[in-house]
Amino acid sequence: MNFGRFRVPKKMKYEIWGGKVKKIIGIRREDKNEWERRVPIIPAHIRKLEDVDIRVCIQPQKNRAFADKEYLSAGAKVTEDIEPCPVILGVKEIPTSLLRPDKIYLYFSHTIKGQPYNMPMLQRLVDLKCTLIDYECIKDENGKRLVFFGRYAGLAGMIDALHILGKRLKQQGLNSPFEKIKPAYKYHDLEEAKSDIALVGKKISENGLPADIAPMVVGFAGYGHVSKGAQEIYDLLPVQQITPRELVSKKIKSDQLLKVVFKEEDMVVPVDSSQSFSLQDYYEHPEKYESRFEKYLPFMTILLNGIYWENRYPRLVTKSFLKKYFAGEKQKLQIISDISCDINGSIECTEKTTIPDEPAFVYNPLTDTISDGIEGRGIIVLAVDNIPAELPRDSSAAFSEALWPFIPGIVNADLDQDFQNCNLPAEIKRAAILYKGQLTPAYRYLNEHLDRAKETKI
Repeated sequence: MNFGRFRVPKKMKYEIWGGKVKKIIGIRREDKNEWERRVPIIPAHIRKLEDVDIRVCIQPQKNRAFADKEYLSAGAKVTEDIEPCPVILGVKEIPTSLLRPDKIYLYFSHTIKGQPYNMPMLQRLVDLKCTLIDYECIKDENGKRLVFFGRYAGLAGMIDALHILGKRLKQQGLNSPFEKIKPAYKYHDLEEAKSDIALVGKKISENGLPADIAPMVVGFAGYGHVSKGAQEIYDLLPVQQITPRELVSKKIKSDQLLKVVFKEEDMVVPVDSSQSFSLQDYYEHPEKYESRFEKYLPFMTILLNGIYWENRYPRLVTKSFLKKYFAGEKQKLQIISDISCDINGSIECTEKTTIPDEPAFVYNPLTDTISDGIEGRGIIVLAVDNIPAELPRDSSAAFSEALWPFIPGIVNADLDQDFQNCNLPAEIKRAAILYKGQLTPAYRYLNEHLDRAKETKI
């Protein structure tokens, strides 16, 4: 069928609306937990989609960062029934029982590492002949991610780390200006949080830091969007940046706040000492490298971890190191804000993920146990797995700004064609894990994980 400038494939739903043919997409309510208030498309961009004859249906949600009435005012239809929509968008994983056949789904599926807990969901999408597009994999031709919440994960992760530091120091009998900082989710928006932290920075500039916590050092593992977001918050304080080499020089005598950003060459070295570090070689053959990161840890107050990690890479922080470290008399390292949230991953003591109002647990290396909260001997670990949800309006607006231009190309894909010829935008093709129930060429390695999941179930 042809309706003006849009060709509507026979499998694609459409409506006559105001005299025009309109494709329809659905936005589902988030139900993974009560804290998930983000949206993939904000009301302002609903209007932009209306301009290209795409109609939006959205399920009602009481605690969503943008109210139902804002979507109604923007021209969306608020309805429980999004079954007619061939394209359905969410943020977090969709429960298996709610998946429907022949749909195009967009959300963070957390499947590309073969995560065992999501293989049943992926298998269900295969069985239902669905197309799965994962936001995490929307990239340009150079592999640069285009749609992400990373900056806001870093922003919230740093706010929370400073808040928890203030509470921890108070618990130790030390008053600090960080006591004035609230958790990220208690601020109305990012602007309010930044204003609050800037005032703390002013007090530190005027009065310095308590001698018992100076110098205060925050280390940033990684230099991508997560790290940059976290640094954006920390830089509101009177921060001086130093190099990893300067950190361990033992010549630091500063009562200021110090910042250290670690790149791959700072964190790992070749196992063969006769070889030099090569970033490309490390990515391709990480088994040839070992971590040297632990030598920096005794000099840090807070470690913020924002690196991408898989099992084949060396860990940054091991339990064995922490056990030796905490056997000593005094420990400077107070907090690990593990934004990457890989269970027993690059931070081996990340034993579980947490939620915004209970973000922390203490890992005791001497007993290899954890306890919720911030009390007790050990290292405080922050591991909120959907931490951008603590700044839901700001993070959703930035995410939607990056995502909405791809929507017309998705809804106008020709599903009657094979994957190669379906005319999806190139960036979206790279993110298509499944196409009509089949793993696409770049993701066929997941067959092994799906088979393993079936064997485990048997």
